Amino acid sequence: MSREPIVGIDLGTTNSLVAICDARGPRTISDRSGSPLVPSAVTYTQGSAVVGADARSGAPAHPRHTILSVKRLMGRSLPEVSADLPFLSYAVEPGPRGTCRVRIPGDAGNADLVLSPEEVSASILRHLKQLAESHLGTEVRKAVITVPAYFDDAQRQATRTAARLAGLEAVRLVPEPTAAALAYGLGLSAGDRTPRHVAVYDLGGGTFDISILRLTPAEGDDPFFFQVLAVGGDTRLGGDDADHLIADLFRREIQDRTGAPPAPDAARGLVTLAEQVKVRLSEHDTAPVRIDLGPSGVYERTLAREEFESLIAPLVDRTIDRCRQALAAAAAELRGKSLDAVVLVGGSTRIPLVRRRVAECFNLEPYTALDPDQVVALGASVQAAVLSGDRSGTLLLDVIPLSLGVETVGGAVAKVIMRNSPVPARATEMFSTSVDNQTAFRLAVFQGEREMASDCRKLGEFHLRGLPPMPAGIPQLELTFLVDANGVLGVSALERRSGRRASMQVIPNHGLTPEEVDRIERESVTHAREDMTRHRIVDLIANSNLDLKWIGERYDRFSHELSPADRETLAACMARLRELVARASADWKSVPPDDLHQAKEALDRASVRLQEISIAASLRGGPLRPG
Repeated sequence: MSREPIVGIDLGTTNSLVAICDARGPRTISDRSGSPLVPSAVTYTQGSAVVGADARSGAPAHPRHTILSVKRLMGRSLPEVSADLPFLSYAVEPGPRGTCRVRIPGDAGNADLVLSPEEVSASILRHLKQLAESHLGTEVRKAVITVPAYFDDAQRQATRTAARLAGLEAVRLVPEPTAAALAYGLGLSAGDRTPRHVAVYDLGGGTFDISILRLTPAEGDDPFFFQVLAVGGDTRLGGDDADHLIADLFRREIQDRTGAPPAPDAARGLVTLAEQVKVRLSEHDTAPVRIDLGPSGVYERTLAREEFESLIAPLVDRTIDRCRQALAAAAAELRGKSLDAVVLVGGSTRIPLVRRRVAECFNLEPYTALDPDQVVALGASVQAAVLSGDRSGTLLLDVIPLSLGVETVGGAVAKVIMRNSPVPARATEMFSTSVDNQTAFRLAVFQGEREMASDCRKLGEFHLRGLPPMPAGIPQLELTFLVDANGVLGVSALERRSGRRASMQVIPNHGLTPEEVDRIERESVTHAREDMTRHRIVDLIANSNLDLKWIGERYDRFSHELSPADRETLAACMARLRELVARASADWKSVPPDDLHQAKEALDRASVRLQEISIAASLRGGPLRPG
């Protein structure tokens, strides 16, 4: 790359990716295993974070220390995520100003760790940043990060905060469907000057988006610019919800059979099993399930694709309703023209029912040439290349997903900028007082489509004080809303008669304050400068200690149920790992990290049978697996 690199990042609910675009075109960056998909999972032990495949594979063994699906908590209050809590293996509690906080139990004498969703997401972004730096051989400080098109201001602000905590400048937030359309546009002929209207149906792990776009011919190296005509969606609808429905089915049937529900600690295990069943049913007609219930017998059944589709049909129906609403909103711009393509995004679009319903809704066979898991990251990298100057000719015209306004007397909302307005956007409205001698305005900013403030999402508030007393209706308050290219809102107020001014960039009630961000950044400097090898050793020590603790406790309880050979092998593996951990704890340079990693993996393999026995005890049954 000829200039400072800007990477494209898809920060997903289930998986995240990082991509670059240069003279060779856009491509995702793979980790050491060769996979570009980085599970959005973080395990915290002794203050360090393990991210990705290792964290996700270890989640059953460390359920309360492993954070999954944190994107669903971003910019949200505790009541807003209450429906997700029964399916999370970790503790979520209220934080300042109604925010969510994740509590990780202390280990090895350490206190509990309480983190915001932004800090957890920052761990994932930091991992992606390191992948890109290793691949490019240079520091990466800037990124284009994708967000669901229907993310509101609070969620977008939370994403920008997470990037900052990870040491990244989010130079642009691009809606995921728009990024997918960018990648789709790359496959169109540069000589083709035919305008195209495209629907992007994006069903990910935690969110759903539908966007209608116009791809218009333009001169230059890149053949199209991209104008978003309408957006719709649901930030609380995705593949996770299908997993929850399957897990609920299993839970109810187990309770009917045994008379008691599975233990709460087994909730994540059931969800993991449900996800495996869902994936299998995307390719096969049936998925056999068997769970050993111990003294209560065996729970065994076969879930057919037809039953699965009946189970998730209401979820798919909700996405189709949003599609029809988006089409209606774009009708004026389409001027009676039909769509040219429907692009599928997100792993959940592999479900056959989803593809059938989408085809029926749009009367088009969905375009499937692009990998639904990678297309968003690839598109983000294209926009990153445009912003870095390595690519030219592509222009994005995005829209505001939800209307923005201010609360008025009586609790109503006066809309200042309407939904589906192109961004950047600026609008000004005039207001006045309703009572005599009012010397201050309280300006509460809301986002939503309802007419009353109580039915919309409050983004924040500020005050304009020091006004001279005047009769009601005389003050002239000029209120200006400005939405920048990232969809971030700024609000300013001017009282014309007195010249008093006030302004703010909206800091949502469900975000971190600038002071909190500064503090977290300061506290992260020391860790950021740690040598990578030492960092890896620290992580391995922490995870090995947790493994030794967990496995040791269960060995004391259940070793009598193991065969003599398994018991001897497991004891030897624990002794070997303890010895290496003790040496590394005393002097981190004394143990090669690969030796410690191999010893930990050997213990993990040797403890599989013990884990099955332990899970069986907590669930009144054990190994959770389809088939």
